[in-house]
Amino acid sequence: MPVVHPPAIFLMGPTASGKTGLAVELVQALPLEIISVDSALVYQDMDIGTAKPEADILQQAPHHLINVIDPTQVYSAAQFRSDALRLMAEITARGNVPLLVGGTMLYFRALEQGLSGLPEADASVRAALDLEAAEIGWPGMHAKLATIDPDTAARLQPTDSQRIQRALEVYQLTGQTMTALHQQQAAETLPYRLLKIALQPSDRAVLHARIAERFSIMMQGGLLAEVQALLKKYPGLHPDMTSMRCVGYRQTLAYIAGDIDEAEWQAQGIVATRQLAKRQLTWLRGMDDTLALDCLGDNLYAQAYQAIKGFLDTSN
Repeated sequence: MPVVHPPAIFLMGPTASGKTGLAVELVQALPLEIISVDSALVYQDMDIGTAKPEADILQQAPHHLINVIDPTQVYSAAQFRSDALRLMAEITARGNVPLLVGGTMLYFRALEQGLSGLPEADASVRAALDLEAAEIGWPGMHAKLATIDPDTAARLQPTDSQRIQRALEVYQLTGQTMTALHQQQAAETLPYRLLKIALQPSDRAVLHARIAERFSIMMQGGLLAEVQALLKKYPGLHPDMTSMRCVGYRQTLAYIAGDIDEAEWQAQGIVATRQLAKRQLTWLRGMDDTLALDCLGDNLYAQAYQAIKGFLDTSN
């Protein structure tokens, strides 16, 4: 009998696409609990520059994985995956459905696909393998691979130098075969049935205007004072820390240091946010099985509600 996985929902989109507002509306009408998928919202005391939901909104629609570490600490994709899986299991046990909301696409990918255990290429190892191949030939290297990792060798032609080299390199670097590492990653596959909603703008210029307006509001709303307070509260903070590389904070630190003036601070903050949105949209276009909804559409909530309601009805 096939395993029936519980449902979960991804609500993804670029910055300023209205993800939070839509999620808050959805949890009022459906049995959902929000898990934040945002590498900036994990930091406490970083509220204005991250567009963190206000306290009244968080009371109305609680978000998991907000304010979990201080700005001097590091939060990895692996830590996110571990925390998210634990929370998803708890939410499911309560009879609700996890609604994962955010724009940190690396976190979404890590959660859905697991974290690859394959190492980065190593030039010295590859050079040594090339020298060995020059002596015995790639068929000889293939035969060597067959004694180490017969399953991978069986999939490769004896002349497939690139893949043979990679499989031998992985074994030398990790002490594990390519087959074993792929099996470990496969075991990390997310045990949920997913509905993946991607908010995408029908007009990029409108999104850009939203971004500009939002950054101006942040500046007027106390972003400078927030960063100054962070520097005072956390004396070890510096621009190279992960938290301070978040969009808006890096530019504010440069303004505080006197490296840029106020006009440049605003312009650079807006440009950096637009670049972030562009990267997020590129990730979304490369994702499979997504339901794309126009984040600028008048009927966005109705479309999202109907899609989720239909998805949940088929899960029961």
